Amino acid sequence: MKHAYVFPGQGAQSVGMGKDLYDNVPEAKALFEKANEILGFRITDIMFAGTDEELKQTKVTQPAVFLHSVIMAKALGVEPAAVAGHSLGEFSALVVSGALSFEDGLRLVSKRAMAMQKACEAQPGTMAAVLGLDDKTVEEICASIDGVVVAANYNCPGQLVISGAVEAVDAACAKAKEAGARRALRLPVGGAFHSPLMAPAKDELQKAIEEAPFHTPTCPIYQNVDAQPYTDPEKIKANLIAQLTAPVRWTYIVKNMIADGVDEFTELGPGTVLQGLVKKVSTEVAVESKSTL
Repeated sequence: MKHAYVFPGQGAQSVGMGKDLYDNVPEAKALFEKANEILGFRITDIMFAGTDEELKQTKVTQPAVFLHSVIMAKALGVEPAAVAGHSLGEFSALVVSGALSFEDGLRLVSKRAMAMQKACEAQPGTMAAVLGLDDKTVEEICASIDGVVVAANYNCPGQLVISGAVEAVDAACAKAKEAGARRALRLPVGGAFHSPLMAPAKDELQKAIEEAPFHTPTCPIYQNVDAQPYTDPEKIKANLIAQLTAPVRWTYIVKNMIADGVDEFTELGPGTVLQGLVKKVSTEVAVESKSTL
């Protein structure tokens, strides 16, 4: 049996996440308190008892999802044969596989969130889910639109998220429906993530990633930009820098992991989104989600 651990991204959060870990596992409580110290505000108060609105702020959401995933993995003492994370979840995967320390991972996630927030404010954009078309058709539709709109998340066969300038995304949605899409609708997100509109955030984050100490992970990490497995710290860094403006190739990550012998997947962190996506890629593998002990 080859066991992979996968980690969700922004959007999986919910109020109350991680509270059972804080209350029942002393080591987990210590890590949460360390996080409050590093971030300079009590993120645990928002995670455990805040409002949905407070939790939805990018500067809160990203560290919150990261903390829940990583602390869950540490509480379970997992030893993965392979790891991957969806967008933000890639940072959780890097910490769990030993490529980054908990502290450095959290600092990078916090910087990433701030940089993305700033990029969203400077250049408003949006994202939309397109269901029921193959990847190539969606890519061709995006290429035919005036303005910035690109394929951003290859989530599973027949489900692709596009990202870019508001008018361009709307035009692509209209064209997708004409082409036979089952649905093409805007998502409630704060900006055009994984599109060229995130270039300012990428530039800002690049320096922080280059300066952070990365180590050889204990297992391969399948990275978002090309869905391939990596263990070389320098290559991992380069892929992480490219990640903000490049698409998340989740469908292909899961396919490649299965081709490399993975037959069990555990999603660690809030929600069950990735469990559902893995099942849509393959019904042959075992999949579970763990968000509480």
